[in-house]
Amino acid sequence: MPGSGPASGELKHLRLRRELQELARTLKPGEALPGERQLEEMFEVSRITVRRAISDLVRDGELVREKGKGTFVSHGMVRSVLHLASFNEDMRAAGFVPSTRVITADLDEPPEGAVAHLRLRTDESAYRLRRLRLANDAPVSVDESWLPPALLPDLLAEDLTGSLYRVLSTSGHPVRRVEQTVQASAASEEIAPLLDIAPGAPVLLFHRRSFTGPEGPGVPIEYSISTYRSDRYQISMTLAQ
Repeated sequence: MPGSGPASGELKHLRLRRELQELARTLKPGEALPGERQLEEMFEVSRITVRRAISDLVRDGELVREKGKGTFVSHGMVRSVLHLASFNEDMRAAGFVPSTRVITADLDEPPEGAVAHLRLRTDESAYRLRRLRLANDAPVSVDESWLPPALLPDLLAEDLTGSLYRVLSTSGHPVRRVEQTVQASAASEEIAPLLDIAPGAPVLLFHRRSFTGPEGPGVPIEYSISTYRSDRYQISMTLAQ
């Protein structure tokens, strides 16, 4: 029969995808789409076609699917090209308005990774700075930084709701070099509520070791662990031989 083969199904899927995009644009970020059954009736398509179109838009970062809750309009995904930049610079370059909420700013016992990188004594405290980073008021990451009090005695008196890199620069210790690793992980019970996701939801975990000082190995200035929502942040890179 004409119009009933695989090509017809493909056309339905692409048409529905466009219609769902248009529907999403009429809603605000965070608002829910109608349920799958309702979408079937609205657009007169099968459940398979609905799920396929939604999956495509979730993959592209336009929609977010939350298990047991439904499908919602995404707050947008930040695409970051690998380079040395602050969170604020990254967000502005991607067209978002960055903001920061300070959760913790005090002296505390650092983890082993921070002790080793900052070259601290095992009994020495360090500044612990934990901040919630947002783009257009939507949570993107939780950053936990550890910094050496010996080099930054007045750190806690600074405005820590802006760029930490700017604070370090004005304090005479600009970040010159960074070593960073990224891995897939699951949101912890502690981090999940801050990012407005369920515990165990997929996240990207960044471990960063920053250095200041002249060219060469440099002087360790920051050890940080950042947890990013994987549905709101992706990394882009260009490789060439």
